Formats: sequence, structure tokens, C-alpha cells
Amino acid sequence: MTRNKVEITGVDTSTLPVLSNKEMRALFEAMQNGDPSARERLIHGNLRLVLSVIQRFNNRGENADDLFQVGCIGLMKAIDHFDLSMNVRFSTYAVPMIVGEIRRYLRDNNPIRVSRSLRDIAYKALGVRDQLAAQFGQEPSIDEISAVLGVSWEEVVFALEAIQEPVSLFEPIYQDGGDPIYVLDQVKDERAREGLWTDEVAIRQALADLGARERLIVSKRFFEGKTQMEVAEEIGISQAQVSRLEKAALRQMQRHVKTSGE
Repeated sequence: MTRNKVEITGVDTSTLPVLSNKEMRALFEAMQNGDPSARERLIHGNLRLVLSVIQRFNNRGENADDLFQVGCIGLMKAIDHFDLSMNVRFSTYAVPMIVGEIRRYLRDNNPIRVSRSLRDIAYKALGVRDQLAAQFGQEPSIDEISAVLGVSWEEVVFALEAIQEPVSLFEPIYQDGGDPIYVLDQVKDERAREGLWTDEVAIRQALADLGARERLIVSKRFFEGKTQMEVAEEIGISQAQVSRLEKAALRQMQRHVKTSGE
């Protein structure tokens, strides 16, 4: 059986080893007994885990080599702090640390520049949130977090909001094998009114030429400013079907308007 060769940061991923649980345990024991080569083998033997994690961030537009290197930092931290006495698989322990390292990198390289002091408050708030959640078994309130930090709840909220990554309107949020549903499809425009569409005769005619269901969907989406989910609930079909019908209707209307303008 042939394996696809994919190179990342100069590493041929098809040659990366896969360690068994027994091999992993033996290497951890050797590392903790002072064998430096065991740590290197653990890193090399878990690079596939890093590759699987960075696939979650493929739609961020980030350089894959950069994400891989950052993920490797998270992997090394996981290896250095893993406790064999814990009754968990190493991958279960390592994946959140790799993901966390990548998310920190993305936050620090956010195109929206955030001051260092604001980032510090946000990171401290996240740490306090995790500590309180672990201590009391439930998500703490903003007031509880702000009390521990000694800052106002407004500062905590502002800091946490500031480090959120911007989301593209064209980022897919659902796909059932057909056309994807994008963030844009979920945006509701309260300002949408019929007058924006009916000013042009050609557009009115294009709308009239649609089938009854397509015309209803377009009217509710763009005249009434409703989301695809709201339209789907009203007419009794799935959101994916609404998305497909809407796109087909808009393509038909565009062809009609283009033909009318020629």
C-alpha cells in the first residue's frame, strides 16, 4: 500500500512513526529516569498527533509550517508534564495542550491589535476561570472572575472580547454534503426592506419569475431580513435546503437581470 507524501517544515510525514501504548509507556519511564533520547523519540513519535490537530485550523489562512511548529511546542510541554500515574491516554492529555498553544499563537498574532495590558487581563481571566471551574465544578460568573483578579467586571468582559479571533463572513459553519452554510447566511439585517429590491423593474420581474417557494424564501430573507434558520422553521424544511434554494434563486435572478440589461 502506498502512502501519500506530504512535507511540512521539511518533514516527510509519510515516514513518521506510530508508537504503541506499550512503547509510549516504556519511553516515558526511560525519559523520567534521565534518558534524553527517549524524549526525542516521544516527540518524533507523536508528530502525527500535531498534524491531526492543526487540520482544525486550516480555514484560518495561517501558514501550516508555522502552526506545526507552534503545535510541536505544545506537544513538548505535554510530554514534559505528562504523569504516567494518570489513568488517561497521552493523546487525551496532549491534544488540549497543543490546541491551547496554537490558540495562544493565533491570539497574539491577531490582525486586530490588542494592547499587552489588555491581553494580560484576558489571559489571567481565562486562567482564573479554569481554576474556579475545576474547584467548584461549574463555569464561574464574570463577577467571580473579576473579584479574584481585583478588576472591574467591565474590564474583564472588554479584555475577553478583545482577544476573540475575527470570523470571516464566508467561514463555513455547516455542510451536509451539498452547498455549505456560511456565517453570512446566519446574519440578520434589520435594515433590509422591500424598497431596496423593488426600485428596479428588472429585479421585480426576476423575482416574479421564480417558483413560489423560491420567491417566498427570497422575500423572507431579503425583504424581511430573516435568517435562514428562521425561514426554514417557518416553511418546514431544513436550513441546508433553504441555503440551496436561495443560492439557486439568486443565480436565476442574476441571469435575468443581466439579460434584461443587455
